Amino acid sequence: MAEYAQLVVDLSVDALDRLYTYAVPEGMSVRPGQLVAAPFGPRTVEGFVVSLSGECDLPPEKLRPLSRVVQEEPVILPDLMELARWLHGRYLCNLVDALRLMIPSQLRGERVRPRRVRMARLALSGEALEGFEAVSRRAPRQLEILTRLKGGDVPTALLDAGALRALEKKGAVTLYESVLRRTPRALAGEPSDADPELTQEQRQAVSRLTRALEDGGGRFLLHGVTGSGKTEVYIRLIRRALEMGRSAVVLVPEIALTPQMVAWLHGRFGGDAAVLHSALSAGERFDEWQRIRSGEARVVIGARSAIFAPLQNIGAIVVDEEHETSYQSDRRPRYDARQVAWERARQHGAVLLLGSATPSIGTYMRCMPGVRPENRLELIELRSRVNGRPLPEVDIVDMRDEFARGNHSIFSARLAARLRACLDEGHQAMLFINRRGHSTFVSCRACGYVARCDQCDVTMTYHQAENALRCHYCGKTLPPPKKCPQCGSAYIKYFGAGTQRVQEEVRRLFPDARVARMDVDTTRQKDAHARILERFRDGDANVLVGTQMIAKGLDFPNVSLVGVVAADLSLNLPDYRSVERTFQLLTQVAGRAGRADVPGNVVVQTYDPEHYGIRLAARQDYRAFYTRESAYRRVAMYPPFTVIARVVYSARDPEDAQSAAREDARRLEAYLDGTGARRDTLQLAAMEAPIKLLRGEARWQLLVKLYFKADVEAVAAHMQALADAAPKNVRAELEINPNNMF
Repeated sequence: MAEYAQLVVDLSVDALDRLYTYAVPEGMSVRPGQLVAAPFGPRTVEGFVVSLSGECDLPPEKLRPLSRVVQEEPVILPDLMELARWLHGRYLCNLVDALRLMIPSQLRGERVRPRRVRMARLALSGEALEGFEAVSRRAPRQLEILTRLKGGDVPTALLDAGALRALEKKGAVTLYESVLRRTPRALAGEPSDADPELTQEQRQAVSRLTRALEDGGGRFLLHGVTGSGKTEVYIRLIRRALEMGRSAVVLVPEIALTPQMVAWLHGRFGGDAAVLHSALSAGERFDEWQRIRSGEARVVIGARSAIFAPLQNIGAIVVDEEHETSYQSDRRPRYDARQVAWERARQHGAVLLLGSATPSIGTYMRCMPGVRPENRLELIELRSRVNGRPLPEVDIVDMRDEFARGNHSIFSARLAARLRACLDEGHQAMLFINRRGHSTFVSCRACGYVARCDQCDVTMTYHQAENALRCHYCGKTLPPPKKCPQCGSAYIKYFGAGTQRVQEEVRRLFPDARVARMDVDTTRQKDAHARILERFRDGDANVLVGTQMIAKGLDFPNVSLVGVVAADLSLNLPDYRSVERTFQLLTQVAGRAGRADVPGNVVVQTYDPEHYGIRLAARQDYRAFYTRESAYRRVAMYPPFTVIARVVYSARDPEDAQSAAREDARRLEAYLDGTGARRDTLQLAAMEAPIKLLRGEARWQLLVKLYFKADVEAVAAHMQALADAAPKNVRAELEINPNNMF
């Protein structure tokens, strides 16, 4: 009987976003989810088998046969195929782009394969081996190989080739090929961690979650103060899932947090734990994916993309630090891993657990009365730290007063004194500033000239280690000017501070300090995050300077001091979430202090000490913050009470971007008027984007603000259609509630 395969070809082109039918050649075994090769026009391309059928309406002369099977086992599991279709509809992306998320990119095109090595094994034992060794005394190299093989099989590359051939001919050794697993650094240790005793609040949380797991799933928000033991609750839930023969996913927002979370989970679950994130090598990612796909590993830890791990029968999905914006992809498909986790938990009847000390406003609102059942989260709270440890004491320092006293340093007198005491007592400190580099910008004091990137509408940052100005958007570098290029003055000054400057200042004031720095610049190399954190954990460094990478999730028992060098950096950004993000960052970074027996102190430096975001973060009073911030959002009509959608137009010629935005604004107005959706529209405008130039392209935006009750999906679909139809010389991208409005 003839068989036909419906394929999605592995070409991300809007015009090709449909299924193509091919004949399955006789004798070829094909299953849904497999990666196959097929003729497409004059060339052969890869494609994903979506479905099979025994009938086809196309005439035989129009059908072409599949060329070959690329991967014998299906690379897309049935539930992931269903999830890809959901992504296709939800995020208005091509189906192939959704399917690509499900597998390691190197699997396509067969760019990575299992690592195979030749191994040697003893073929003799007991008296036979002893007798053979006795007659081999005159062949010391052969004898050396036999001695090594007594301890276990050895790769042939590590043995003398001539002696090995001789032993094989004599029948003393056998050679075979083995698949060698490429193990990520974080999984290299031995599991050893024992279970700590749970607090009463933790026991109650675990009881509620495991009951939901046994009853068919549920959706929860675990809101716990910093140091309250949320991770231990995650572990007990996962353990119950494994006992029931199910699997689990744990998402963390940053690769920087992955080594610590992997260490905790590997310590409890051993070989059941696997790690997936973009910083793994291609081979490591492939091997971990294969372990998960085969069922060898049932607990997956990773950043955003780990939500697509090929697990079966998922029982628990944990999203740690759920408030973090890094869970939302900034490239098409612009998926939100939290929403994907919600859908995947629904598919499997799993428990979805979102955890945070500072939940996002939108997430916490889902726990409030009046939310529809399909959108509701059940709230579980951990109000106290483990073992009754107190929250750290927080001092807010007004930097205006410091300046008035003549202190022009980036450190207040109080922070400098606390840091000196911390180091003298043998403790550790963390210094947080959410800006990398040495100086924020370079300016001429004579004429006011500021060094800006000619490819982006932003100032360039000075990096002292490289003695260069760098654009943090396009990566362009320039030598720092010795004279002002505008007026010729030599009065060039470096303003502001970043992580490099803070590191330099610590070393200047405290020559005995051992300083480590953690930011994008110091973590480019593979495993750099883990090496820096290990150095700090082992005490080789006693001061850790960093950006938001160090602000959440990390647990170092010897940290007694946290210094927030500039609390205002995120407070005054032109974004309606700036206060929320400031509150979250300050609360989270303050929570790194005093997590064990050493009491914690926090010094927050600010030019706006009375701001409610800073005051409430110092008290870790999330409920008060939520009440005030949600009331502001309701009055100002910002998300989650509304939805902001925008299409960003980028073009080399500013007029091209401008005309495309304005023309689409007219078309969208006509659509809203024609469908009656205008009544649910608060704002519609075509305007320049806040950053007018980025990577050499001019930027305009078509921005729409809708009531939450509006038919957002229909309006978004129409805006996506407008973006897809943009002129060839204009790139247009749709964003829904974007992470930033720049």
